[in-house]
Amino acid sequence: MKQNHQSVYPRQEGSAALRKLREEERPYEKCASAGPGVLTEVELLAVVLRTGAEGISVIEMSRSLMDSFGTEGIAGLCSATVPELMKVRGIGRVKAMQLICIAELSRRIAKSVRGKTPFFSQPREVALYYMEDLRHRRQEMALVVMLDTRGRLLGDEVISSGTVNGTVIGVREIFISALNHRAVSIILIHNHPSGEPDPSPEDISLTQRVRDAGSVIGIPLLDHIIIGDRRAVSLAKLIRDPDAGRSAAEEIL
Repeated sequence: MKQNHQSVYPRQEGSAALRKLREEERPYEKCASAGPGVLTEVELLAVVLRTGAEGISVIEMSRSLMDSFGTEGIAGLCSATVPELMKVRGIGRVKAMQLICIAELSRRIAKSVRGKTPFFSQPREVALYYMEDLRHRRQEMALVVMLDTRGRLLGDEVISSGTVNGTVIGVREIFISALNHRAVSIILIHNHPSGEPDPSPEDISLTQRVRDAGSVIGIPLLDHIIIGDRRAVSLAKLIRDPDAGRSAAEEIL
């Protein structure tokens, strides 16, 4: 009589390990055959993360990561911190550091594609150049932008990075940076993590103090631009009219 023996060996094709392996390799195969443009955001993250962790595939990890960003979607990566990323199952410090470095690279690429040595003649041009670098940040960051006689960007420097409630900016540090770059004029720019670029009393006071110091030193302040979420205001009118106050804010984006 023919006996129906059941194999003691697991069927490899249907094994969970192989299914997991195929799932993890799928983004690489798609990228190799059709390019990165066809990959979903989850698959792109999977390629960056490379491997999963115990009990979770890299695809599952990437989905959890996207879920953690909520309504922000992939843009949430630009403002995520290492501790926040490490709350996602399977993401340790190394993977978290990889992700924040990818976010920083994306900010620098967004800035560099506008030109290696941009010339600024309008507040809107400055706001567009720095928008993607600043609008996602959860803490205030202030920069001094240094220009030559033609409005060409000589460089920029972070002069303060503070909490979500504000930042302490020293006038002395601003002009040390300007003198080191041999700047002819400067522009201040900082973000409001709330997404609303309306100037605070502290913003008005800082603009007035830097304007007055620049007049003495001979390096005029041309503008103070405040970045929100896809919005920006210019305080150039306040520099021209000391009595203008908050009404000087002009929306430029």
